[in-house]
Amino acid sequence: MTVQLNHTIVWCHDKMASSAFLAGILGCVPPEPFMHFMVVTLDNAVSLDFMEKTGDIALQHYAFLTDEAGFDAAFARIETAGLQYWADPARTRPGEINHHDGGRGVYFPDPDGHLLEIITRPYGSG
Repeated sequence: MTVQLNHTIVWCHDKMASSAFLAGILGCVPPEPFMHFMVVTLDNAVSLDFMEKTGDIALQHYAFLTDEAGFDAAFARIETAGLQYWADPARTRPGEINHHDGGRGVYFPDPDGHLLEIITRPYGSG
């Protein structure tokens, strides 16, 4: 038996802006519409399906594993956009990245306040 994550819904206030933001930071292909979603498909075929919602949004955390070159490119986009970033999910280490498991990682917010993370090594792999 094989089980894999296929997709998840990301609640947002503006699906065009939020999906374009994520695809832009990560360097993914532009989002594609599917039904009432804007879909960002990652390299491992998992998709994040952005769906608009009025009112409050429960903030979530989404972590993305990339290689060193992907981290460098994404981090440069984070800095160019003037986004706040942190080395930890509690946001106590602003303006820093972490080096867990011998890799690099950083946390940053999306337009709706979801806490996004890019890492170069899976946790526990060091």
